[in-house]
Amino acid sequence: MKPDLTSNKMTAPLLKVDRLITRLHHGAHIVDDISFSIQAGETFALLGESGCGKSMTALSLMRLLPDGIGIASGGVKLATEEGLALDVLGLPERQMREVRGGQIAMIFQEPGLSLNPVMTVGAQIAEVLALHHGIKNAAADTRAVALLRQVGIADAAQRLHEYPFQLSGGMKQRVMIAMALAGEPKLLIADEPTTALDVTIQAQVLQLLRDTQAQNGMAILLITHDLGVVAQMAHQVAVMYAGQIIELAPRAQLFARPAHPYTQKLFAALPDAMHKGQVLAAIPGNVPPLGEVTQGCRFAPRCDQAWALCHEQIPEWTPLSTGQGVRCHLYNNRTEPRGLGTEGGAQEHQDLISSVLSPQSSALKSPVLQVKDLRVHFPVRKGILQRTVGHVKAVDGVSLEISTGRTLALVGESGCGKTTAGKALLQLIEPTSGSVRFADREMTGLNSRQLREFRGGMQMVFQDPYASLNPKMRVAEILQEGMDALNIGQSGSERQRRIDVLLDQVGLEQSSKWRYPHEFSGGQRQRIAIARALAVSPKLLICDEPTSALDVSVQAQILNLLKTLQRELGLSYLFITHNLGVVEYIADEVCVMYLGRIVERGLVQEVLRNPQHPYTRALLSAVPRIDGDNGEFIRLAGESPSAAKPPSGCHFHPRCVQAFDVCSAIYPDASRTSATHVVHCHLYNGIN
Repeated sequence: MKPDLTSNKMTAPLLKVDRLITRLHHGAHIVDDISFSIQAGETFALLGESGCGKSMTALSLMRLLPDGIGIASGGVKLATEEGLALDVLGLPERQMREVRGGQIAMIFQEPGLSLNPVMTVGAQIAEVLALHHGIKNAAADTRAVALLRQVGIADAAQRLHEYPFQLSGGMKQRVMIAMALAGEPKLLIADEPTTALDVTIQAQVLQLLRDTQAQNGMAILLITHDLGVVAQMAHQVAVMYAGQIIELAPRAQLFARPAHPYTQKLFAALPDAMHKGQVLAAIPGNVPPLGEVTQGCRFAPRCDQAWALCHEQIPEWTPLSTGQGVRCHLYNNRTEPRGLGTEGGAQEHQDLISSVLSPQSSALKSPVLQVKDLRVHFPVRKGILQRTVGHVKAVDGVSLEISTGRTLALVGESGCGKTTAGKALLQLIEPTSGSVRFADREMTGLNSRQLREFRGGMQMVFQDPYASLNPKMRVAEILQEGMDALNIGQSGSERQRRIDVLLDQVGLEQSSKWRYPHEFSGGQRQRIAIARALAVSPKLLICDEPTSALDVSVQAQILNLLKTLQRELGLSYLFITHNLGVVEYIADEVCVMYLGRIVERGLVQEVLRNPQHPYTRALLSAVPRIDGDNGEFIRLAGESPSAAKPPSGCHFHPRCVQAFDVCSAIYPDASRTSATHVVHCHLYNGIN
């Protein structure tokens, strides 16, 4: 029995995909027999981990597949205004070019790589207008300005003549959306449109897509691995795994009662306050490579509900009375259903957390790191003589404290100075002024020889493990490098024994030490990066967005590892992130940073449950929740100002809806709302 994944609506779908198979030229299937349909005005989400085939499905629909991959069989029908069904796969390439952009448009995951760097924004939009509507010259400029304004870009007439490198990440994504809308498509394919964006920009982009859809009835195929984005945007959701659709349901039904064990595990792996102190339900193993020949259910090797039949026979598609469809032997009438719905998943999760990690004691502990009034100012030089004409105030008076065995999260938008602050604490960037005391010893002003004594105590885990690991060195060499530099271990054999212990600690096979970084998955590479940091026995780890590039299941594995290491080794963490769900789960305290300064700090439950600063409130309102109840989104005006020319007074006042006269003149002093909760805002210091 083949799945009929069509919409429940009676009207003819805008797009109908029927048993689509995309494969490598040697025969291995990449997209394997998938079917679904999308109605006009509907958002259809493809959800799943990286490597599941979501983007390859989108490229198949657009007929933009890379060399070596082709469409083997299946049908893709697109409804026309005349009520006919256009055979997308059967069109000659000349007609297909008219469909791309005119009927179906696509927003790619990385706008910086998708925009032409040597063409202005206006020229790139004009190409679309000329091809699909015959609009050129002054008329094209007028229409392009209108499109840029539609997507929320200020000074649209000026931006028309700028190049992509002159735009922020959020603005580049909006330009991509403007280009897609220029052809007035019936279907917009959005491939991870917000992955690289801050939560505030993400919220603006998602709202823009919803507003555009409401205005012109455009359908959206949304490709994402973010359950919060799906909860906000989707009407129908298809869960994809290893090239197959394994579950399809209306959004509300999927979130209320996920049916497939894989979907249940995705939900259980999400970090939040409810799971604080517990082990997250991480999914063991990895998605099998696309095209790999498998027998039986493709999820069976990672499923703890699998039995012999799951490894021998491919499960049939089973429609459920709840309106869902699922590909799983648990729901096949010929077998005994076991552990259906979320109850099974919840019990499984309870079993998993029988070895609960104890939350850190709330009792005050001795500080391992004390930072006072830290500043990092980079000079701006111009002219032939390179005279200093100003400074970029990347970090401008930051003070914080981290106690032994506790985690402090540093959150804020990109460009606010989080990573610069982390590097300055390690003295990888020389501070302009301020004090950094580690283990009650001052670090600022020390020379390289003196700093060497501290290197073993403080280490950093970087955001991109692949970029931070030397591709020409084996894992053993990577881990031994720090030990050699700091003279840890009496001999080579002793260091090799220590490497084996480190690999055990981070959950990797000891034999993997003879492999190179490219032979590992993203999550495994991050484990190697953590092992490298642990090799010199640090007391403090500075973790710079260590899970931002990882799928939710791999993220859960890394967070579980960090919590275990903290419990066993007494580590302290400075956790730099923009993922507030991760903050709720792993952190004890949080500092909110804006344009080089900390505007609010306190215990996690204080700051995230009762935010006081207007910027913190806006940040929290922008975070998509899986229950779909986000409340009112606080839209921030304009873009974050440049650190080279920060606003006078409170840096946030140009974007703050509650600002008054004193905000533009005087920077607010610290105000305490409790013994541990501090906010820099004139709303609380009585000046107003």
